[in-house]
Amino acid sequence: MFEARHSMDAPTTTSADNGTSGGGGGGGWFTPHTPPEPPAGGEQGATEGRRLAALRPVNRSAAGGAGPAQRRIPPSAPPAPSAPSARPGSDTDRADVEPAADVEPAAPPTATAPTAVSAPAPDSAPAPDSVPAPVPPSAPARPASPDAVLIRRTMAEVAPVADKVTSYFYALLFVRHPDLRPLFPAAMDTQRDRLLKALLTAAEHIDNTEILVSYLQNLGRGHRKYGTRPEHYPAVGECLLGALSRFAEAAWDSETEAAWVRAYTKISQVMIDAAAVDELRAPAWWYAEVISHDLRTPDVAVVTVRPDQPYPFLAGQYASLETPWWPRVWRHYSFASAPRSDGLLSFHVKAVPAGWVSSALVHRARPGDILRLGPPAGSMTVDHTTDSGLLCLGGGTGIAPIKALVEDVAEHGQRRPVEVFYGARTGHDLYDIDTMLRLQQSHSWLAVRPIVDQQAHLQLPDAVREYGPWDEYDAYLSGPPGMIRNGVDALRDIGIPSERIRHDAVEDLVAARD
Repeated sequence: MFEARHSMDAPTTTSADNGTSGGGGGGGWFTPHTPPEPPAGGEQGATEGRRLAALRPVNRSAAGGAGPAQRRIPPSAPPAPSAPSARPGSDTDRADVEPAADVEPAAPPTATAPTAVSAPAPDSAPAPDSVPAPVPPSAPARPASPDAVLIRRTMAEVAPVADKVTSYFYALLFVRHPDLRPLFPAAMDTQRDRLLKALLTAAEHIDNTEILVSYLQNLGRGHRKYGTRPEHYPAVGECLLGALSRFAEAAWDSETEAAWVRAYTKISQVMIDAAAVDELRAPAWWYAEVISHDLRTPDVAVVTVRPDQPYPFLAGQYASLETPWWPRVWRHYSFASAPRSDGLLSFHVKAVPAGWVSSALVHRARPGDILRLGPPAGSMTVDHTTDSGLLCLGGGTGIAPIKALVEDVAEHGQRRPVEVFYGARTGHDLYDIDTMLRLQQSHSWLAVRPIVDQQAHLQLPDAVREYGPWDEYDAYLSGPPGMIRNGVDALRDIGIPSERIRHDAVEDLVAARD
C-alpha cells in the first residue's frame, strides 16, 4: 500500500502569494496553523432553523395553516434514497442534454478570452464535472516547468487506465477515510471521475497560474456547500498520490512524487483560501422556496424560487441546485432573468431520461417545496463598458441565460444592437418564443430569429452565416455541447475572434478542445 513520504498536514492558512508558490518550494505541505474556529453545532443548527423559519410557504400562514407539509432539506442531509436501477444521465440546465437546466461547474476562462466561459455540466458531489480549459493555440507558448513535465508524463501513463485509477482512488479514500463518505451522494454513478479529473487537470495546467487560480478559487467557494473543510484536503491528496503511484509505476519516482505534492499543495491552498474569504461574506448555501412551477411542455418547466436571504448574481451566470429528493446531488442551472427587484430567481429546467435533479424539478417540485442554492458562478456576462452589439445563440433551454442578457442590456438603458438566434428541433420546442417576441416588440434594438431544424433543414450555427456582418459584435452561446462546439467553429469561420466568443463551458466542449 502506498505511503506518502511527505508531510500531509492540512494547509489551513492564507498563503502570502495566493497559493502559487508551492509552499515555499520545499516539496512538503504547508505547516498548519490554528484556523478560525467553526461555529458550534448548536449555533449552526439555530441559525439554519431561523433561516428556514423565515421562509413562509406560499398560501400558508406562519403558524402552519392548511396544505401539505413543507418539504425541506435539513442542514445535515440524511442518506439519499436508493439509486434507480438505470444509470442516471447527466442533468444539465442550459442545454438540451441536461446542461440546459442541469449543468456542472464551469471551467476557467481561457487566456485570450477572460470572460468567454460560463457554465457547467452536471455536478453531484464535492467535485466538478468540467475542468480547466487549455490555453488556445493562439496563446504564446511558454516552456513547461520541470514539475509540469513530470506531471504530464504521469498523466500520459495513466490515461489508458483512467477507469482503474478512478476506482482505486475512491477505494483508497473511502477505506482510509470513511468519515469522508457522507460528503458524497449515496449513489456514486453520477460522481464517477469528476473529483479526480478536476484534480488531475488542475495539476496538468499548474503553470498557467492566472487561469488556474481563478478556476480554483471558484471551485473552493463552490465546495463549501458540500461541507468540505481544510482538514479534508490532505486525505484526498494522500489517496491521489496513492492511485497515481500504483498505475504510473514506470514514471513514478521520488522527483515525480515531489512534483505532485507541490502541485496538490498549491491547488488545495488556493481553494482553502478562497473558501475562507467567502465564508466571511456569504453563506455556504441559500434555502429557496418554490413559489411557482410553470410546465411549458411535458418535459420543460420554468421554476421560480424565493431565496431566504439576498442572493446577488449577474445576468448570464448560473447556480447549483439541490432538491429534497436527492440529498447531496447538485446540478447547475442558468438564471433565466436579470436580477429582479423582488429578489425572485427563475430557472428553465428540461427533464432528461434518468436525470435525477431535472426530473424531480420538472415532475415533482411544487410551490412550497424548499430547495438549496449554491453560490452564483460563471462569467458569460455583458461588458457594459463597451457599446459592441450582442450576437446570441440559444438552443433549447439555453435560451434562459440569453433572455437574462437581453433584460440586462435593457435595464442598463443601452441601445446597442442585440441579435438573438433561438434554435430548436421542432416548433413545439420553442417554448419561450412568446416571451422573446414580446421583448422584441418592446425594444427596437432587439431582433429575435427562431430557427427550427426540422423546418429549415438548417442547423442553428449555419443559419447565423446567412446574416451579418458580425464584425462589431460579441458572441454568446448557450445550449447543448454539440451546438456550442459547432457554433464556435462557425463564428470563427466568419471572422469573429475567439476572445469575443463567450459560451457555457460544459465538459464535452472542454474535452473536444483537448
